[in-house]
Amino acid sequence: MTGDTRIPPAEITGLYGAVLKRFSRKMLGRVPDGLGVLWHHRQVLKFNFGLGRRAGKWNECDKDLKSYAHMAVASLIGCSFCLDLGYFQAHNEGLDVTKAREVPRWRESDVFTPLERDVLEYAEAMSQTPPTVTDELSARLVTQLGAPAVVELTAWVALTNQFARVNVALGIEAEGLAASCGLAPLAQPSGAAAHA
Repeated sequence: MTGDTRIPPAEITGLYGAVLKRFSRKMLGRVPDGLGVLWHHRQVLKFNFGLGRRAGKWNECDKDLKSYAHMAVASLIGCSFCLDLGYFQAHNEGLDVTKAREVPRWRESDVFTPLERDVLEYAEAMSQTPPTVTDELSARLVTQLGAPAVVELTAWVALTNQFARVNVALGIEAEGLAASCGLAPLAQPSGAAAHA
């Protein structure tokens, strides 16, 4: 982690805490500080985990596309924890880590297909305040993916926004999950693209 959280992590205790820490160590290799921050309000923690688990079972939209969308949102919002986790999960789930690594500079990169670029653009457009999704972009995605996949992608991006904004507001930052797998550092956008 690169800094201190805005709310100090609480000690995770009790039976539920032991299960949570065991699950976290199994999935991530450690217990992130962010878990201790959310431990202050267990109902919020359980709600977020429940949402994440249920959304993880959705299967109308391709996993790679959802992974790229997740990381595009995280990059736009500035959630280093979400980017680190997304890159780590892409590696562990056998997704395309070369493309995942390039998400922060997707506009400049030549590794993405036109469909993937539409998904990345959609994720960013949804994440603007107010959202800037166009009828044309939506129509292209419906044509390429079908309505069920676009509905799923939309909900996925909305959830990612919720999680990323909570992390940024609470000061929850990257903890080196991707680096622990030996993954190359994430690509950085150029100055012009970083402010687009």
